Amino acid sequence: MAPPWRLPTAVFGVFCWWFVAIFCVMADDGILKCDELRLGQYICKDPEINPATQEPVRCANNTSYAPCFPAPNISCKDYGGNVTMFSGNEVGFYRPFPCRNVNGYSYKVAVALSLFLGWLGADRFYLGYPALGMLKFCTVGFCGIGSLLDFILISMQIVGPSDGSSYIIDYYGARLVRLSINNETFRKTQSYP
Repeated sequence: MAPPWRLPTAVFGVFCWWFVAIFCVMADDGILKCDELRLGQYICKDPEINPATQEPVRCANNTSYAPCFPAPNISCKDYGGNVTMFSGNEVGFYRPFPCRNVNGYSYKVAVALSLFLGWLGADRFYLGYPALGMLKFCTVGFCGIGSLLDFILISMQIVGPSDGSSYIIDYYGARLVRLSINNETFRKTQSYP
């Protein structure tokens, strides 16, 4: 037989678990947050593009936000937890879009300088590498081989501006995205029959 002091403790523990279970069921009313809606229950506008930088307006920390509108007669919770029935014209949430840091270096200008004046080092001077530009100027582009190599590296966007920013490239233009394998990616081994 259990000691008499354990019985009230056990009853109290069961009561607490029952209270927490009921509270959690009442707190979850089955209505999704607006940013958790399924595809087709909302539409997002494209981000507004700055014509000078060809990047989304208000780009901060490599992220820009665009408004998303839930479909008519969709109910969801906004950021404040308020449940709202949408008519299709109200902003329900803001979707993040990636953007890049640019500081005025044009990709087209860099490629053109590398192609036509690369043997004089104009491409390296433009990108902010004065020592390499002077070396190419003094050696006449490493006898043509260095100019060809620089043209390939700049056109493949491997060599960029010296300040670490990205080139200004048309937003819907030929941007290269580097893929890499790190701890957050997973490579599945293939099984062959």
